[in-house]
Parts: sequence; structure tokens; C-alpha cells
Amino acid sequence: MTPYWILSSLLWRLLLLVAGQRCLSLTHAGGGRWELLKPNIGISAMHMQLLNNDRVVIFDRTDFGHSNISLPNNRCRVDPNDTALATDCSAHSVEYDVATNSIRPLMVLTDVWCSSGALMPDGRLIQTGGFNDGDHAVRVYRPCTGCDWEEVKFGLKNRRWYATNQILPDGRQIIIGGRRQFNYEFYPKTGSTTEAYHLPFLVETTDPKIENNLYPFVFLNVDGNLFIFANNRAILFNYLKNVVVKTYPQMPGGDPRSYPSTGSSVLLPLKNLQGPAIEAEVLVCGGAPKGSYTSAMNGNFVGALNTCGRIKIADPSPKWVMETMPLARVMGDMLLLPNGNVLIINGASAGTAGWEFGRNPVLKPIIYRPNNPVGSRFEVQNPSTIPRTLKANLVTITMVAPSFNTHSFSMNQRLLVLGGSNVSVVGKSAYEVGVMTPGSENLVPPGYYLLFVVHQGIPSEGIWVHIQ
Repeated sequence: MTPYWILSSLLWRLLLLVAGQRCLSLTHAGGGRWELLKPNIGISAMHMQLLNNDRVVIFDRTDFGHSNISLPNNRCRVDPNDTALATDCSAHSVEYDVATNSIRPLMVLTDVWCSSGALMPDGRLIQTGGFNDGDHAVRVYRPCTGCDWEEVKFGLKNRRWYATNQILPDGRQIIIGGRRQFNYEFYPKTGSTTEAYHLPFLVETTDPKIENNLYPFVFLNVDGNLFIFANNRAILFNYLKNVVVKTYPQMPGGDPRSYPSTGSSVLLPLKNLQGPAIEAEVLVCGGAPKGSYTSAMNGNFVGALNTCGRIKIADPSPKWVMETMPLARVMGDMLLLPNGNVLIINGASAGTAGWEFGRNPVLKPIIYRPNNPVGSRFEVQNPSTIPRTLKANLVTITMVAPSFNTHSFSMNQRLLVLGGSNVSVVGKSAYEVGVMTPGSENLVPPGYYLLFVVHQGIPSEGIWVHIQ
């Protein structure tokens, strides 16, 4: 059956949604606006994850001394292995409640510095690895009132520092790479998947002096295989058979794009989801030229890269299409907006990532419009007096996965355009839109997603939907 949606001004309601044998349930999401929190949250936001209860888990490394927020009820973390404080009564993780605009301190037990994570289908945040005594840890945070971190200190087969997590179609996570780890493993550990598996690609992309393949960019392709990008190269990988399906050409220029020459990357919005051949494209932007890290250590901060590469990963003979950004960036963040555009923010125009080696902050955001012709996709965001140009009934429905954000890469970031071509006007500022949820786990792994109605480029408030 075809699901139908009603949009009336900014208020809309679900009438019916049925798609094959996939089950979808609804929960409510809170509205939001930009506000400066007072007092501040007390910690740096090295890692962040939005949960399906409209709360954001934020956490930072534990080995940098006291934070600016205390643990409640005279609690203290006692860790004789910590490199800064054996006894620490300050919090290094907080939960931000969007609805009440409040902060609650949380306790992490081991060092989460430069770790990774992803949401499980039931909404739990699974957070893996880190530094020192946290490098084998698996931490769980449940989206429930009053909950705190749960931890298994040796939940991983190998140490994971600067690794990347990706949700798989069956609901498991694959954890790829990390410093001096040229392999991958799965979570949860079941049956024969308790071991770590060698991945030669991670050896081939390693610079022994710099290790420019940390935090690889990983995306689930529409065929169920994984697109993995590290340094300046990429492969399509069948993790079920431990086989490289396709090797992509080196990104033109040969400059590294992954940590510490940190660019950013997104899987562009997936469209035409009911068609026989769904096109998947990856965009990689910014980074630092070869040798930037060594130069920065010697006090010379090289200008960042201003180029982006875009590739159709399912093409028989894929090629990188290079584009030029209006502003060069290293350590920028790329975020998929509900209307299908890409927001590029943050970063520096010189230097590299790690150890305060970035210089000259880039303060102007950029919007990248993937559907525009080459040469007209980038727009620097400045205040404008030009009125918005409206189009009578442009309505689309998009579904966005809540990503795990750290180090200029949002793991598991994914946006699907569910439809909008079947639009009819049913009243003043009211439309009826027919869309279908995708029927394949390769397109939509199970879990929570934010659903938006986008009207004339402006998204509604999101509501949580659960794909099972």
C-alpha cells in the first residue's frame, strides 16, 4: 500500500504508512532553536550523538584533568591507570535534554579519547575504544530517564583508537581500523564473529610516519557492500566474504584526506529508492596537503585544500569529479540537511588536525547543492537582502539517520529522499504527498530516523520513526 502524508502550513500528521513487510512506528521529536546555554555544559564536545528521546550525549577525553562540571552525589571516578587523575570527581560526559534545555552530568569509567560509536536498532548508543585503559572498552548508553554509562572494559578483540563504526543491514556494527590496527571486527560478538579480520587496504593506505588513514570514511552502499575511503584511496568491500569488490582510482592530486590531514565526507542523499538502479555518490571535501603534519610540527602551517572529489560508486568505470570550494578547509564538518543540501562548517584554513596544529579559523559556512550543475553548487553563507524565491508546490519527504559525530566525520550519516513527485494540492497551503519507505535493509538499516516534510526547501520539525 502507498503511504500518504498531509502537510498543512507547518502542522502535519500521519494518515497511513505501510511498506511491504517492514514495520515502522512513530515517536515525537522536540522542536529547537539556537540558544547559548548558561551556564556552559562543562566539557568539550569531542564526541556527540543525538538519541531518539531528543537528548544528546556529549563526552570528552578523561586524561586532561578536571572538567568544569562535577559528578552528582559526591561520586568520583577512581582509575589508577588514568594518565591525569587517579581520582576524578568531575564529569567528562553530559546528557543535554533538548525539551527542558538542561544538562545532566554522566560518568564514563575509562578514557574515551578519539573513540567511535553508532546507534543500535533499539536506540542504544554503542561506543567503542579510546585511549589507554579504554582502548578495548565497549560502552552502552540507553535512551532512558536517569540512565548512565554501562561499560565492558574488554568488549573488543583489538584495541581501537581512531576507528570508524558503521551500522550493517542486519543491525550489527562493524568497527574498522584505528591506530596501528589494519583489521576490523563486529559488535555484538556472536558465533563465529568474535575475531578480528585483516584488511590489507588499511596497510596500503598507511604513511608509517603520519598514519593518514585514521578515522576512515565508511558508508553502506545500496548493494550492501561498504565504501571505505582512507588517505587518498577507496575500495568497495564485501565484509561478509572479506573480499574487495572494487578498487577506485586514487583521488586526483594525491593529497591525504583522512586524519590527521582531516577532510570530511558524506554519502549524498539517496533518491529514486523504488527504481532498479539507485545511484549512490560520495563527496569528500577539504583536508591538508602532503607533508602538512610534519610542517606544522616544525612551526610551518601549510594552507588547507580547497578541493572536493565526487564519485559515483556503482559506476562500472568510476571516476572522481573534482570541484573547487570557495574557501579552503581542514577539519571542516559536512552535514546532510533535511532538504538534501550539504552544510560545510567549522575548520581552519591552514595547518592540520591534532595537537593544536590548526590555524586561521574558517568562520563562514558553505551550502553545497548536489543537484545543481558543476560550477554552481557552492554558496558562501553571508547575510542577504535578496527575497526568497518560492516554487507553488515543491514538497519532498526525507528521512535522516542520527549520526555519531567526532573529528570532522559523522559516522552513519545517511539521508533518503522518500518522494515528492506525487504531490496534489488539497487546500490552501495544504498538500497530499504519496511516498513509500524503502523495502531493503541495504538502503535503510534498522533503527531510528528523523522524518521531515520539506516545503519549498524549508524542512518541518522532524519526528522520530523506527524502522524494524
